[in-house]
Amino acid sequence: MKEREAVRLKRQRFAGTVLGMLRKQYPDRLHTELEHRNITELFVSVFLSPQCTDKQVNKSTEMLFSKFRSFQDYADSDPRRVGRYLKGINYYKTKVRNLILSSRMITRSPGGRVPKSLEGLMELPGVGRKVANVILNEGFGINEGIAIDTHCITVSRRLGLTKHDSPALIEEDLMRIIPRKEWGTASNMLIALGKDTCRARAKECGRCVLKDICPSSAASGRAGT
Repeated sequence: MKEREAVRLKRQRFAGTVLGMLRKQYPDRLHTELEHRNITELFVSVFLSPQCTDKQVNKSTEMLFSKFRSFQDYADSDPRRVGRYLKGINYYKTKVRNLILSSRMITRSPGGRVPKSLEGLMELPGVGRKVANVILNEGFGINEGIAIDTHCITVSRRLGLTKHDSPALIEEDLMRIIPRKEWGTASNMLIALGKDTCRARAKECGRCVLKDICPSSAASGRAGT
């Protein structure tokens, strides 16, 4: 038991060092890169983001947001009308169908507002834990979990912050070693590194800010994935 706690504390200190270095390296990446002006646009952008790049989502929503400005607009529409703006989004037909259903649920709820809890958000069709975490953190400053995407999986494993492959288990590991107030920032920082130098298929350790402390760094002669 003491050995397990010692390992946790070691990872906790290391995670603190990592996040401190990443905040200095990516000061403009503390928040999502999905473009939005209000909670409706944030919800829609994050809703469309799974299995799709932020760049593609932003490109697709630019025109969408000029036509649909409220959840009521989506709720009153049909899949073909909404879908014509989102054909560049992966799995857009399924996402559009669920977006309309979710919008109808939101407009019919008390106050017609986006839920402010993980459980409430995940009751909406098409909203998984990752999407819910991003909406809560970015939209309301609420940290109920850590949004885990493919970049977070790759980076956290290479850094030795987790040994798991499952997003749920990785999230649990990170929540144990990262202070709750930093959960949203932590996700964005790991994503920033993953997009920049620590990509799954081709890591660039030589120009990575963490090259001297990462256990998987090729630049420092360490063996790793």
